[in-house]
Amino acid sequence: MAQKQLSKFLDEKLEENKKATSSELTFMYDGVLYPTMVCCPETLKRVHTFRAREDDIILVSYPKTGKHHSFARNAFVSVHIEYRIIGMEKLPSRRVIRTHLIPQKLPRSFFEKKTKILVLFRNPKDAAVSFFHFTKGINMRPDQNTWDEFFEEFITGKGVLFFLFIGKQYTFLKNSYSLGETLSLPLSSHLLPTNKILFFPFLSLGIVGDWTSVFSESQNEKMDKKFEETVGKTQLGMKLKYEVYCKN
Repeated sequence: MAQKQLSKFLDEKLEENKKATSSELTFMYDGVLYPTMVCCPETLKRVHTFRAREDDIILVSYPKTGKHHSFARNAFVSVHIEYRIIGMEKLPSRRVIRTHLIPQKLPRSFFEKKTKILVLFRNPKDAAVSFFHFTKGINMRPDQNTWDEFFEEFITGKGVLFFLFIGKQYTFLKNSYSLGETLSLPLSSHLLPTNKILFFPFLSLGIVGDWTSVFSESQNEKMDKKFEETVGKTQLGMKLKYEVYCKN
């Protein structure tokens, strides 16, 4: 989808969202809630039939963890597998395939072909705040009016190479070069000026540490406890250095 077409498509969807009811903005599929703005049941039904290639790169992340910024320079060759699959088979290699799908929902072909899977993991507190502002900005959950309501759903979770998005704003521009070298993915510097237009109004850059102005003391303690209970002792938890980057 060309840049102007994408911009027009998103503008139209944002306008539609303003007029839609809560039930029209999201749908439940196989136990997971999806936004109708970019997903549909028909597309999700076809995901398991997707044919991966050995040189594909799969970029997996929770929404608002810095995925868009990490591959901003390569945005023209990357696509979301859950958004639109038609035509993806014809894309030239090397494909960068982005997704917010949980591991159980990914096509088996990714694992059978042993494609490179890149998992982005951000401070969960910053990710929560950024995602809250994002959903409010596109009116995705009008029934969810306050941060407190959002936090309770986020904390309950109704939940390879790790690239940690822990720097300040714009450091992804420098990091994307080393990331590209690691994955043998050429990232041309001439794309930098062009990609400035790719940051649409709802693609907020998100500031590291912004959570401190939103979280209550109780919410902060809940998040710390949840992290320790779930991933604190795992390799992922240790790579994040939660004690250093995610606490006051």
